[in-house]
Amino acid sequence: MRSIRPLLAATGLVAALALTATACGPGEDQAAYKPAATESAGTGADGGLSAGLADTLKKHGVDPEKWKNGEWKNWDKDKWLREAKDFVNPVIDGLWKPDRMKSAKDPAKTMSAGDFSGDQGVSDPEPKPVRAEREKTPYHDYAAPVGKVFFDSPEGHMVCSGTVVKDPKNPGRSNLVWTAGHCVHAGSKGGWYRNIVFVPAYNDQGKDAAALRNAQPQEIAPYGAYWADWATTSGEWLADGGPTGGEGAPYDYAVLHVKPEKGTKSLEETVGNALAVDFDAPGAERISAMGAWGYPAAPPYDGLIMHKCVDRPGRLSISPGTPTMYRIGCTMTGGSSGGGWFSKGDDGKPALVSNTSIGPVTSGWLAGPHLGQGAEQIFTMMSDKFGGQ
Repeated sequence: MRSIRPLLAATGLVAALALTATACGPGEDQAAYKPAATESAGTGADGGLSAGLADTLKKHGVDPEKWKNGEWKNWDKDKWLREAKDFVNPVIDGLWKPDRMKSAKDPAKTMSAGDFSGDQGVSDPEPKPVRAEREKTPYHDYAAPVGKVFFDSPEGHMVCSGTVVKDPKNPGRSNLVWTAGHCVHAGSKGGWYRNIVFVPAYNDQGKDAAALRNAQPQEIAPYGAYWADWATTSGEWLADGGPTGGEGAPYDYAVLHVKPEKGTKSLEETVGNALAVDFDAPGAERISAMGAWGYPAAPPYDGLIMHKCVDRPGRLSISPGTPTMYRIGCTMTGGSSGGGWFSKGDDGKPALVSNTSIGPVTSGWLAGPHLGQGAEQIFTMMSDKFGGQ
């Protein structure tokens, strides 16, 4: 097995992910656990939902009050909104309690590599496994932008990983989270997942299950929960994404705009850091090291501990007509899906260049999309949509 220590030293990713000096630690700002002076984000007069959300639900024949009281559990095909314009994710106060977060399952089916019978000519040899390392604690000191994405699906409540990314239209006050498309939308056979929230620095002290048995909410979610009030993913994922990635895998990325369940402070201000997104990263052959961060939840992991892998990337092609993906050796499993991949740019600063999309059942490697023009378009659209807010 390859040692990743020389690569870690060369990239400086760990140091670059640490909190900035101006950031406050979880213990310094507990606003997320105090009642907000105003209504929670996404709530309003009609059934407790904002007018826009209520109107969208009504348009599709869904009663807003019934939605909050459990209608969201109705996954009938005619009730499952799937079009890009139909995303709805109203806040349901108190839904994501610590025990519900701890019991969320990994979307394991989306971590299968599927059939790679496409153009193997541009795929590099399968990398040797790189054993995932535990991130140092507290996480907010070493990987502040990294967290977990929770959501409800027809299979139950699920978990992925995500990363706080910089917002060009709101410098220093970003509310944008990068994750995988399969963490927000089921792809060609389904629609938008529900009750999507982001929890930065989940289990900040890296405690095991026994130590968390009677944990306080701030131990599980030191900065609180941030509900997605809008999500966007690629048209290719909507059209071609599938249980094993399918031809949608090279486009398996998504951006969330989030608001705190309680309070009004931006996500970036709260956690103290965010990563830039590089939509012009070079090909795998020109990158000496790439790191993936996330919360693997499938055995032998339990989803409680943040891990990382750093390796020299290779290329993976799953179809002649789709872009080549990055691939690294890594033993992380389902639950790490959506977690950011970081590399240093020409300016020497780390940036998000991909996210975990697919991996084999044997859990020896991970693959993520190359973020190009299409990814930049959905990101810019999201930034523009909430510019100045």
